[in-house]
Amino acid sequence: MSMASTASSSPSSRNNSFTSFRGESFPDDRDLDLTSETGCLSIIVLGASGDLAKKKTFPALYHLFKQGFLPSNEVHIFGYARTKISDDGLRDRIRGYLSQGENGESEQLLKFLQLIKYVSGSYDQEEGFLLLNKEISQHESSRNSVAGTSRRLFYLALPPSVYPSVCKMIRQCCMNQSHLGGWTRIVVEKPFGKDLSSAEDLSSQLGELFDESQLYRIDHYLGKELVQNLLVLRFANRFFLPLWNRDNIHNIQIVFREDFGTEGRGGYFDEYGIIRDIIQNHLLQVLCLVAMEKPVSLKPEHIRDEKVKVLQSVLPISSEEVVLGQYEGYKDDPTVSKSSNTPTFATVVLRIHNERWEGVPFILKAGKALNSRKAEIRVQFKDVPGDIFK
Repeated sequence: MSMASTASSSPSSRNNSFTSFRGESFPDDRDLDLTSETGCLSIIVLGASGDLAKKKTFPALYHLFKQGFLPSNEVHIFGYARTKISDDGLRDRIRGYLSQGENGESEQLLKFLQLIKYVSGSYDQEEGFLLLNKEISQHESSRNSVAGTSRRLFYLALPPSVYPSVCKMIRQCCMNQSHLGGWTRIVVEKPFGKDLSSAEDLSSQLGELFDESQLYRIDHYLGKELVQNLLVLRFANRFFLPLWNRDNIHNIQIVFREDFGTEGRGGYFDEYGIIRDIIQNHLLQVLCLVAMEKPVSLKPEHIRDEKVKVLQSVLPISSEEVVLGQYEGYKDDPTVSKSSNTPTFATVVLRIHNERWEGVPFILKAGKALNSRKAEIRVQFKDVPGDIFK
């Protein structure tokens, strides 16, 4: 028997299930520590002309805008990158990615595009960041915001190699005066370094510039509806609670398949490969949510603690349980070395050494340029004793 996790069918059902989950499984809504904030908010997308920004970041901001979470009287969006283009140039670059699924250009889309301003500059020189700070300050003044009381959110849609220089420039040129009630926050995307050593070095460098409360290391894959519903599926479902263990489950497969190749990202992808790009972050995060024990509450630190316990229980990987591959035509990309051995496909079996999962293989698969596009969690249950349907 197999089961693929699916998302709820409607927003109301998702809200009801989550409300029930909070009420029955955890003691108090205050565990979420949610507070409503108002006032001038500047969202700065660094790397605004890049692939991640136009395909993921700006569409995500547009969805938030359509849902009313980014009111136009409070929020302004700034794009920053080295590419020399105008405000309209950036708007034209992202327009097609925002209007997908819409019939023509809606009034909402036009209003959203008008919230976007573009600043061009280097990632390691003060000149560009001083200009950026000037534009942000002018916006804050136009909203009659008292200096230092506004909010500034910097989203780094950039490779980790430039995080230190960019963060240094933000610290020197673009900080809000947080002691007056405002704040400055830095959001960094995966991959966070290339290995443990580089990740620790990067964390140390950013830690010297900002308080931990100002730093947000995120994995955008956790925003997917299927992934968000995993906690409800696991811990607010009497049907699955007693079955979610090695006595009933034969294996669990976490699959990420794309039916296209690097598509202009060859130079970036060749530096990291499918393991660092997908498995080490996206799929490991999903594995943790599937395998972890029930957290004390929904507070981020409590969920993090349970994830860490899972990762600490993973046994060393056997080379016999790893398959790597590279799709034909990958090296035809002019930004990819002709001698590249970077994997574009990988399968790895992880084994968790604890009471719940001993003996259950977790099979992680990810690949590009395959024959289908799919993101799936497949839970394969054991056959029932005396199965009469064989």
